[in-house]
Amino acid sequence: MYRYLIKPILFLGDPEWIHYFVFSLIRWVHKIPGIPFLIRHYYQVNHPQLKKEVFGITFNNPVGLAAGFDKDAKLYRELSHFGFGFIEIGTLTPKAQDGNPKKRLFRLAGDQGLINRMGFNNEGVKAAVSRIKHNKNVLIGGNIGKNKTTPNEKAVDDYIYCFNILFDHVDYFVVNVSSPNTPNLRALQEKKPLTDLLNALQELNKTKETTKPILLKIAPDLSNDQLMDIIDIVKITHTAGVIATNTTLSREGLKSTHKAQQGGLSGQPLKSRSTEVIRFLAEKSNKAFPIIGVGGIHKPEDALEKLNAGADLIQLYTGFVYEGPGIVKRINKRLIKK
Repeated sequence: MYRYLIKPILFLGDPEWIHYFVFSLIRWVHKIPGIPFLIRHYYQVNHPQLKKEVFGITFNNPVGLAAGFDKDAKLYRELSHFGFGFIEIGTLTPKAQDGNPKKRLFRLAGDQGLINRMGFNNEGVKAAVSRIKHNKNVLIGGNIGKNKTTPNEKAVDDYIYCFNILFDHVDYFVVNVSSPNTPNLRALQEKKPLTDLLNALQELNKTKETTKPILLKIAPDLSNDQLMDIIDIVKITHTAGVIATNTTLSREGLKSTHKAQQGGLSGQPLKSRSTEVIRFLAEKSNKAFPIIGVGGIHKPEDALEKLNAGADLIQLYTGFVYEGPGIVKRINKRLIKK
């Protein structure tokens, strides 16, 4: 029903406006007595074969919602009812920021992709904490970044601030240095600044009563030499794992009219490259660390492709937009048959 009735209607409107409209609709529907139970009953798949323990955390299933969809943790409970094994909030920054000027989100329907140049728009890390501090049942990852106005030489301060504020309220952390929409952010992926940043967070992690996994989210546009550097950095800094990948700046093979828009491209056009990166990291590191695979997962076969390439968990974003909430259930049911 979503693909043939709901999606065509939603795709008539501006993508960002529709995103917030759907958020409001989901929130309103969940206030109707009995509806949350019915949604969970229809969409959630519980099976012992789906359970996975990765970086010390037990996931009820390996399908997560990627960062960017629920940046400010406004709908994590409701979204979890659609069957996700975990929800990643963010990217969060120390101070609230509006992000880049609108229009900044574009559908590429002919390519089943999205281009965004949102620019870490969020209400700030403290606002998110106010919403998740009473969370009991949803496994949450905290994706953290730096404010646009913070120079790279002081970026570590922003990440440390977010880490401290979020620490008691998330299950794992993701260091985002790979978004193409914050000026000069990707320069932090270079070996020295990235090593310094991750080491600083790990030193802080050690001072806590119980440490939490810190993951690194990387761009798909890195060269093989840079990916080898990533493997070295993960080993040196004892980083718990890698999320592969963020959005791409490549426009190869696109047909849609919006292909010239600036920003990061996600969805089906990213599928092959993200899988290549996953396979490269898994093979060259001899599977030395867990990998969360994300990029172009629109059907169960795409999920299996990522897992077979070396991913331990997967995340959806654009596939969730194009295929609807049923994609989570279809993937989990397919994984049981694997």
